[in-house]
Amino acid sequence: MTANFARMRSAKDFFRPLAVGAPTPLTEIPARPTRAIHFFDPSNPKMAAKIPGMVGRVDVLLGNLEDAVKADHKLAAREGLVRIARDTAALGGGRGPTQLWTRVNSLDSPWGLDDLTTLVTEIGDQLDVIMVPKVEGAEDIHYVDRLLAQLEAKAGLTRPLMVHAILETARGMVNVEEICAASPRMQGLSLGPADLAADRRMKTTRVGGGHPGYLVREDPTDGSGEAIHAARASYQQDLWHYTISRMVDACVSNGIYPYYGPFGDIADVVACEDQFRNAFLLGCVGTWSLHPTQIAIAHRVFSPSVQDVTHARRVVAAMGDGTGAVMLDGKMEDDASLKQCLVMVGLAEELAAVDPELKKQYDAIADQGEVAR
Repeated sequence: MTANFARMRSAKDFFRPLAVGAPTPLTEIPARPTRAIHFFDPSNPKMAAKIPGMVGRVDVLLGNLEDAVKADHKLAAREGLVRIARDTAALGGGRGPTQLWTRVNSLDSPWGLDDLTTLVTEIGDQLDVIMVPKVEGAEDIHYVDRLLAQLEAKAGLTRPLMVHAILETARGMVNVEEICAASPRMQGLSLGPADLAADRRMKTTRVGGGHPGYLVREDPTDGSGEAIHAARASYQQDLWHYTISRMVDACVSNGIYPYYGPFGDIADVVACEDQFRNAFLLGCVGTWSLHPTQIAIAHRVFSPSVQDVTHARRVVAAMGDGTGAVMLDGKMEDDASLKQCLVMVGLAEELAAVDPELKKQYDAIADQGEVAR
C-alpha cells in the first residue's frame, strides 16, 4: 500500500502555478473593503442598466449566474455579464473602488464549466473573485484551481483570479477547514443559510435570520402547574451562531475572509441589521446584498462606529509601546485590549481610504482628539 505522504502535494509547490504560463499565486489575500457584495442578474435589462451608476457606491458588484436565474436565462446572464464588464471600464480588476465578482453555476450543473471557460477568457482581466456554490470539500476547490490556471494561461492573464466558496451543505461545514486551506486562490467563504438549512433538515423556511421558535424561556417561579403555564419571559436565539463562529475560525486560521450570506426578508430592515451585526461582531467582514436597501445597512453595520473608533484610538495612544497595562475610564487596558483596538483602527483606516463620508467622520474625531490634547 502506498504511504499517505506519497500522495500529498509538497508544501514547496503550493504557491507554484498549476499550468504553464499561468500567473504566480498570491501569498497573501489583498485586504480590500467588501462590506456589501451586491447581487444582480445580468440577464435582467433593468438591473444591468443600473450597474454603471453603482460603481463607487458599493464595494462589490456580483453578477449572479446561479440561483435566482432561470434555466432558460442562463446563457443570457453569462453573455450579459461579459457585456457589462466590457462596457464598464472602471469596474473590477483593481481599476477602481468597486470590485467585480461573479457567482458561477454549481460544478455539477450543465452550465458551470461553460461559465468558467467563457468568463475567464473573455473578461478575466476585469474579474476579481469567482464565487463557487455548494462547495463540499477540497476536491471541488482543486478542480477549479487547476482549471482556472489553464484558462488564465490561455487568456494571457497576469493576475490570478481569487475563489470564494459558499457553505451550503453539512458536508461542506464538516470539511470547512480543508476547504479554506485547499488553494492559495481562496479569498473567503460565505454562509448559504437556506441551502444549508435544507441539507441539515432544519425546520425553517426562512432565508437567513432567526426563528421565533428557537428560544430559551425563563424558569417558572415554582413547580406548580399554575406557575409552569403562567406567562414567562422568553428570548429568541440565533440559529446561525455556531455555524458562523466555526466558519470565522476556519477562515482566519487560513488567512482568508468570512462573510454572512443572504437575508431574504427585504422588508424587515430591522431584523436584517440585527443579523448583519451579529455576523460583524463574530468576525465577518461583509455580507450579501439582495436589494439596494441592504447596501446601506451593510455599509453601516460593517464599518466601525465613530464611538468604537474613538475608544480604540484612545487605547492605542494610552498604551504607548504596547506593553504593561493602563487604566482608562475606570477600565484596565492591556496588550490584549490593544490587539482588539488595533483591529478596529486598522479597519477604520482601510474603509476611510475608499469611503469619503466615513473618512470625514473618522477624521473629525481625530481632529477633536488633537484639540483635546
